[in-house]
Amino acid sequence: MPTHDQRRTKIIATLGPATESKEMLVRLIQAGVAIFRLNMAHATHEWTRTVIRRIRAASQEVGQEVAIMMDIKGPEIRTGDVAAPIELQPGEVFDFTVKPGATRTQAEEVRSVDVNYRDLVKDISVGDTVLVDNGLIRLEVLEKNDTRIRCRVLTPGQLASRRHINLPGVKVNLPAFTEKDRADALLGLEEGIDYIAQSFVREVADIELVRNFLRVRHASVRIIAKIEDQSAIENLDEIVQASDALMIARGDLGIECPFEELPIIQRQAVRSCLAHGRPVIIATHILESMIEQPMPTRAEVTDAANAVFEQADCVMLSGETTVGRHPLECVKTLDTISRRIEQVMAEDFAEPMFFTEERMKLFRSAIVMANEMPGSALVAFTRQGSTAFGLAALRPARAPILAFTNSRETLRQLHLARAVEPIFLQFHAEPDQTIGSAINHLQASGRIAPGARLIVVSDIISHDRRVPSIQLRILPS
Repeated sequence: MPTHDQRRTKIIATLGPATESKEMLVRLIQAGVAIFRLNMAHATHEWTRTVIRRIRAASQEVGQEVAIMMDIKGPEIRTGDVAAPIELQPGEVFDFTVKPGATRTQAEEVRSVDVNYRDLVKDISVGDTVLVDNGLIRLEVLEKNDTRIRCRVLTPGQLASRRHINLPGVKVNLPAFTEKDRADALLGLEEGIDYIAQSFVREVADIELVRNFLRVRHASVRIIAKIEDQSAIENLDEIVQASDALMIARGDLGIECPFEELPIIQRQAVRSCLAHGRPVIIATHILESMIEQPMPTRAEVTDAANAVFEQADCVMLSGETTVGRHPLECVKTLDTISRRIEQVMAEDFAEPMFFTEERMKLFRSAIVMANEMPGSALVAFTRQGSTAFGLAALRPARAPILAFTNSRETLRQLHLARAVEPIFLQFHAEPDQTIGSAINHLQASGRIAPGARLIVVSDIISHDRRVPSIQLRILPS
């Protein structure tokens, strides 16, 4: 039976001042981080180039490939600069101006701040809600003209410079793939990133903009669609199918939607991904209190556990590893929680999801065999990742998916898939020779023991053509 102790749920860590050193990157990889996220909302190109190369160097030092996700900023509305923070009071009338320096027509003094989106007055309506600074400040639109929208403060707060604005239920006409995004993505392609996380995806057309950008450049980078507003929820299934993976970005999503709806949306999104065979990431506030404290709250432990129970492919740390005081402890905490919950899940697993595609039916047969043979392992051979991603989508109960590939790029991208351990191997012309080399590698590395049962998913040669196959190989005791 397999001897390798594998955590099935993958951990993503966002890089920042707390984690950007090579020493910390090495420790995070050793602790089990599979993917590093670069948040381009706060990153310069110089920093991005430096840290990508540092990740690759740390990975080489550890002897373990990891993946890099570039999270592009996407469309956003922000307030302008203020000389000093503005204390907004309940009931106060306050203006958001879209034409800086516009002459006031009213004699009374109304405080204001500029916004960076000039068409705000066209998109918004009287009665709409404006949320500022992650929803901490809430205002209602009273009236508008060509130069500003006038609001009443509902929830007070301190308004500082460049605060993010959310407009729940309002469809804004900002570009889905901005010039900044293009420049950042070009840099990422030059440096060899593995995924692009596209922010504020609202519909399939948004994803196609990035897909075409990559296609023209012959780039095989995978697209992770981040759902963050109500439009995305309305188009959820279509977005899932059009993307390579989905991120449930609970920060903005929890602002845009009523908070009591967030757990329902999360479950709906995870189930949609499982139904369509797409990897899914649960992100934001996983261990938020550990930014300052060395231990998580009991509620955070339960939240992380629920992400594992829901069979998410990945859980993602944000502030915990960018500016947090305990980044390494956060990774170890997620590792401990995931391993314990996965033990319980293996005792009570569900039948694999049923897919109509012929290739997925073949994979399903392999998963059923693995589930009925305790201690077995799935061994897959894949050039572009589709076989391993397909097996992972069917959620084997206990068996690890040991995915051999002859592509370094595919190897890194497979870190996104639940239960997949990617392994680099030069393929031979004869499939059976490749399988033999893989088994020798697994035995030499201690991943499998004598007598192991291996369900091999690969191609075989039949009448001069390759056909997909499933084989059961029982190693000598």
